[in-house]
Amino acid sequence: MSKGTLFDKVWDLHTVGTLASGQTQLFIGLHLIHEVTSPQAFAMIRERGLKVLFPERTVATVDHIVPTENQARPFADTLAEEMMQALEKSCQEHQITFYNVGSGRQGIVHAIAPELGLTQPGMTIACGDSHTSTHGAFGAIAFGIGTSQVRDVLASQTLALSKLKVRRIEVDGTLRPGVYAKDVILHIIRKLGVKGGVGYAYEYAGSTFEQMSMEERMTVCNMSIEGGARCGYINPDRVTYDYLKDREFAPQGDDWEKAVTWWDNIRSDADAEYDDVVVFDAAEIPPTVTWGITPGQGIGVDESIPTPDSLPDSERAIAEEAYRYMKLQPGDPIKGTKVDVCFIGSCTNGRLSDLREAAKFAKGRQVYQGIKAFIVPASEQIKKEAEAEGLDKIFVEAGFEWRNPGCSMCLAMNPDKLQGDQISASSSNRNFKGRQGSSEGRTLLMSPAMVVAAAVNGKVSDVRELLP
Repeated sequence: MSKGTLFDKVWDLHTVGTLASGQTQLFIGLHLIHEVTSPQAFAMIRERGLKVLFPERTVATVDHIVPTENQARPFADTLAEEMMQALEKSCQEHQITFYNVGSGRQGIVHAIAPELGLTQPGMTIACGDSHTSTHGAFGAIAFGIGTSQVRDVLASQTLALSKLKVRRIEVDGTLRPGVYAKDVILHIIRKLGVKGGVGYAYEYAGSTFEQMSMEERMTVCNMSIEGGARCGYINPDRVTYDYLKDREFAPQGDDWEKAVTWWDNIRSDADAEYDDVVVFDAAEIPPTVTWGITPGQGIGVDESIPTPDSLPDSERAIAEEAYRYMKLQPGDPIKGTKVDVCFIGSCTNGRLSDLREAAKFAKGRQVYQGIKAFIVPASEQIKKEAEAEGLDKIFVEAGFEWRNPGCSMCLAMNPDKLQGDQISASSSNRNFKGRQGSSEGRTLLMSPAMVVAAAVNGKVSDVRELLP
């Protein structure tokens, strides 16, 4: 095995060959599919008379188009029902495991693969979804891919990819109360830029990430793509192994100890060389909120919206566009910005620990009059566990709606959409124009705890003021 970074080791172990283009033909250990990018890919392999090469390495679920209120079939949205039927038919035809609604295992693809133990260190993982980098939290190299690449993986179990450089992002120290994994990644993207990671894999390292739970690590790796990186990962350690042990698809018995030994070996070596190293101090990271139309346009909750003259020349045009679209004034404080909708969910922040933390701040408080606030667990399993703990009751008593699992208002390819120019406090991952279902809708990204603070105050608020 090559000495160096985890990225280099995993890449080399999965290299099938070098193509005439100079790209690597990379074997993909796990292919995750859902209803949005797979129907066309299946149609393409059908047209060529091809089969799915390794159906046992492909796992399907449904997440983007699933309604979170009424899930009765057929879905009210005819296009959503067509996509659902197409996926059901393709999985049956090619003997692919499909976790459908009501199976107890359905949910957002990046939530169910880890909770089932399908995601493991040292794997290559691909999915036709931008936020596949989530799985890097386990020390896997995971790529979001396009529809034609979904076709390639179905037909050949390989991808043609150019090898990336590796940037080590080191964060050391303890996060202050009210600061979460979401704030860490928003801060990194703010500092390095939305294009800062182009051509790179991000290796997150340092004591701050070592102290994080697996779910917090997933939040960080999830948004690597928003910083321009092709993937992001954290070296596997005892936290990783404790999370995976005894999960359904994790190695069992004697195979478990062998797996842990191998996983330890694929960690980046102490003397590994990186193409770039960036260091941050955890104590300097504040609760962070986006004010603009890219995840890089973020500021601390105590800061004001930047003025054009405070920005580098390269950022002024997108800032001017953001002021206009967001209807926010440069120089104004972000704190106190009125909100209309508060959404907790998504593959970034819809896991059990996110819901537990949000519930701490919702307990004994009330959603501000006129605010629509709702909670969407990321999977059926998370929903069940949250209900067993009584989290649903805490939220409902506080005035939040408690929904069924799905992507919901992250991408809004379902009935959960903003109306007109409503402004949303969202725990999701993208604040692009129109992202949450309205061409004028405005999105402020923040941690789930910060979303609760906004919901109970009716405006962007500092969650630290709600700390006991």
